[in-house]
Amino acid sequence: MQNVNIVRDASSVCSSAEAKDIYLAGGCFWGTEHYFKQIEGVLCTEVGFANGHTENPTYKEVYTDTTGYAETVHVKYNPDVVSLEFLLRMFFKAIDPTSLNKQGHDEGTRYRTGIYYTDEADLPIIEEVYASEQKNYQQPLVVEKVPLKNFYTAEEYHQDYLDKNPDGYCHLPQSLFEFARQARCSRRS
Repeated sequence: MQNVNIVRDASSVCSSAEAKDIYLAGGCFWGTEHYFKQIEGVLCTEVGFANGHTENPTYKEVYTDTTGYAETVHVKYNPDVVSLEFLLRMFFKAIDPTSLNKQGHDEGTRYRTGIYYTDEADLPIIEEVYASEQKNYQQPLVVEKVPLKNFYTAEEYHQDYLDKNPDGYCHLPQSLFEFARQARCSRRS
């Protein structure tokens, strides 16, 4: 995919030649990141801002809902351990996909839900999971599913926030983190 602007500190991204990337916006990125870190096969995570229209946004700027960015988690995963399909199904367990610009008590366009991909080959899987999840709801899903346009890493204090602040705010229930720790992707041969 061309013309994707991804800005990050190289030291914060784990390196693995066989790793794949997906960018997931699930409301407040603190809990969403913590949730995905629990899943076997996720190599590393990084919180930031995706698909907005300004350069180098700060959290304070994104918080105004004038930049077009969504709080997003960059998930780098090992496809030999966990599939994109599995990660997306886990994503849908952690969000209300019918809630526009709101997850939990958090409201605003920065808290919209989204699946942002960098590999066109991922789109059929995204579409399949999305269609399958839609069958569980009478209302239409409002989760964006578009190519990643840009991603800027959030300030350091946002990275691994719930590890640094175990009693910090989170819109996700603790039971969901335990669920993610125990979830296993059954790989097809």
